[in-house]
Amino acid sequence: MKEDASSKIAMDRPSWDEYFIEIMEAVAMRATCDRGRSGAVIVKDKHILATGYVGSPAGTKHCDEAGHEIATNIGDDGRESKHCIRTAHAEQNAIVHAARVGIALLGGTLYCNMTPCYACAKMIINAGIVRVVAKRDYHAGDRSKEIFKEAGVKFELLNKELEQYDNQ
Repeated sequence: MKEDASSKIAMDRPSWDEYFIEIMEAVAMRATCDRGRSGAVIVKDKHILATGYVGSPAGTKHCDEAGHEIATNIGDDGRESKHCIRTAHAEQNAIVHAARVGIALLGGTLYCNMTPCYACAKMIINAGIVRVVAKRDYHAGDRSKEIFKEAGVKFELLNKELEQYDNQ
């Protein structure tokens, strides 16, 4: 039986950005630090090159086993923020995974939970990633946005909602 166009069911398909953000959220579910469950997906030509999530280095104890390793940072404005430093960030783990298995990221797009921190932003730039899509903003992301602009990395923020942590 031949099907005509009028009998097909209309289907809402996500945009490519929506699709990869959804995948990033699934990757984030593997995070081993419950304080910041973030994920990252690096894509080129609509194909996934690498993923990463917040996690302790391979073979070391996770936050749920050893507890958080909280460090206090004091910004130039005197504002204190607290960070768990036991783990590597999702963006770092995605970049390192690609390097470990020999995948070039040049020209790729990185999808992430929030505006990358300054250290991750520098790694993203040096990996040759040309576009970053963040689901939310990060309270300390201003310098990252500045360096992305300076380096010519296109940065897109999908939601101006600020990522909040307990004991930030």
